[in-house]
Amino acid sequence: MAFIFVTLLIDVIGFGLVIPVLPKLVQQLAGGPPDFQARTLGWLLALYGLMQFVFAPVLGNLSDRYGRRPVWLLALLFTGADYILQAMAPGIEWLFVGRILAGIFGASFTAATAYIADVTPPEKRAQNFGMIGAAFGVGFIIGPAIGGLLGAYGLRAPFWAAAVVTFLNLLYGTFVLPESLSKENRRAFDWKKANPFGAFKVLNREAWVLALAGAVTLVSLAGWVPPSVWVLFTSYRFGWDEQANGLSLALLGLATFIVQMFLIRVLSEKLGDIKMLAFGLAMNVVGFVLIGASAWQGMLLVSMVLWTLAFVTGPALQGIVSRQYGPDEQGAVQGALTGIQSLTGVIGPPIFTAIFGYFTGPSPVKVPGAPFFVGGALALMAALLAKWALRDQKSEGMKPAEA
Repeated sequence: MAFIFVTLLIDVIGFGLVIPVLPKLVQQLAGGPPDFQARTLGWLLALYGLMQFVFAPVLGNLSDRYGRRPVWLLALLFTGADYILQAMAPGIEWLFVGRILAGIFGASFTAATAYIADVTPPEKRAQNFGMIGAAFGVGFIIGPAIGGLLGAYGLRAPFWAAAVVTFLNLLYGTFVLPESLSKENRRAFDWKKANPFGAFKVLNREAWVLALAGAVTLVSLAGWVPPSVWVLFTSYRFGWDEQANGLSLALLGLATFIVQMFLIRVLSEKLGDIKMLAFGLAMNVVGFVLIGASAWQGMLLVSMVLWTLAFVTGPALQGIVSRQYGPDEQGAVQGALTGIQSLTGVIGPPIFTAIFGYFTGPSPVKVPGAPFFVGGALALMAALLAKWALRDQKSEGMKPAEA
């Protein structure tokens, strides 16, 4: 787990470096009015999500066949090369090409979640899935803060830094990261399971599991609100620049790290996966509404930190679902779950950037927090669906969800 945490951490630092400057780079290369620039950013993020959706189950099934390590290392190699391509992009079309490649090989997180399932007993998986969130937390403390500072030296500088960090990660994985999947637990590559839509069949064994997958979909869709509009929202509402946004995202990362590294472990032991899930869904609703309603900077930062309590939701859902499958299918299962999250990344950014663009542009009523209110409504729908699913599983029977 120490190996995988460090590898994920370095990966997320590279990703976080470019977040504070990407919206401004899109504005610079795309031109046009602000609402057009917002929509262009949305489609750029959607294309990234589409590639992840298509390739996450492919990489997941490849990791079931050849092991987690080679799939991960190949993804890192191409990700580093892609950051260089984006750093040199002369026009918006090249930035789109770069995001396509980033989406394809960003699906390496499928191998990471399968790796955790390989080395963790079922009753501890929710806790250790939280290590992915903890890596995101630390990475988002370091990455956006440095990216915001580097943005003062040019919008391309964070992309070059991300490339360096990714290649360092590749070296670390090559010489340190061991393989987690034993040869006896490997299986032949199956194109039916690697099909991005066919991969979902692995989740269709029980009605309640499929319903939980629906809750994952809604939560993941809501989770795309901040990545889609955070920089746009804070720039419009409070006039923040790249440095301020980088520091705000660093604060988000610090809160995320605390939640994922410590709170998940406590809640998993004290409450179990199901009650932890309920808590996380409730915090999703409350956090989104408060962020959208923030009228001053202090309220926004406090609301953002409160919202990070919702990050216990994903590990709880993954822990409950993963218990229903054997070691030879964890790559396929995690690929399907990652595929769901990636599919929402196709749908969410165009919707939320369009909502933001409309309510800050043509709309007679200016509501810059509108995307966050929509996110709260989606989280509420997910909570109702999860409640039905977990009530239904009691009558169907399941492997224990409580830790």
